Amino acid sequence: MKEFWNQRYGAEDFAYGRRPNRYFAAHLHDVEPGKILLIAEGEGRNAIFAAQNGWDVCACDLSEEGQEKALAWAKKEGLDLRYDLGDFGALDYPKESFDALGLVYAHFPPHLKVDYLRKAANLIKPGGLLLLEGFAKGHTVYQEKNPAVGGPKNVEMLFDKEEMLEIFSDFEFSILKEEVIELQEGLYHNGEAEVLRIMAQKKVN
Repeated sequence: MKEFWNQRYGAEDFAYGRRPNRYFAAHLHDVEPGKILLIAEGEGRNAIFAAQNGWDVCACDLSEEGQEKALAWAKKEGLDLRYDLGDFGALDYPKESFDALGLVYAHFPPHLKVDYLRKAANLIKPGGLLLLEGFAKGHTVYQEKNPAVGGPKNVEMLFDKEEMLEIFSDFEFSILKEEVIELQEGLYHNGEAEVLRIMAQKKVN
């Protein structure tokens, strides 16, 4: 898997463009900047946006090529960006240490998906923000019509609402929906797609 992403991010062009994900960018403005973790952040498009808007950004990914590209971009922009290299399951972050967490097309192998998402949930402070956009299980229909839209081929890596409600049971959802959108993100996300979107706040006990 790491080799796949290194090959994709090793090209000169940005695989998913330089603009941040539209959903992520629109809703990040809804909260006061703090410390944010961006998982499977790739070439850094969302991390750069968050840093430009006053967030203390920590990104992570397993791709050295993605890390190198993101850090070079941050340096060019004069931004401070922490970018940890490694599989998310092996990275050690203190529990409840982030004010916000972003999962933008962060899809995991089926046998790891639930554990990784639960780990992500545990890293958010009470009252903190979860933003997620990823491919929904209904997306396979759109992949068959248009391979250029991208996304994992294994349906078990995709998301559905019931699964998210169970995994993020200690969150209050302001947005939890599956919808069809038009993706225009760089070279590999183009066309009609079915996605799942979340905006949720961790409950304060």
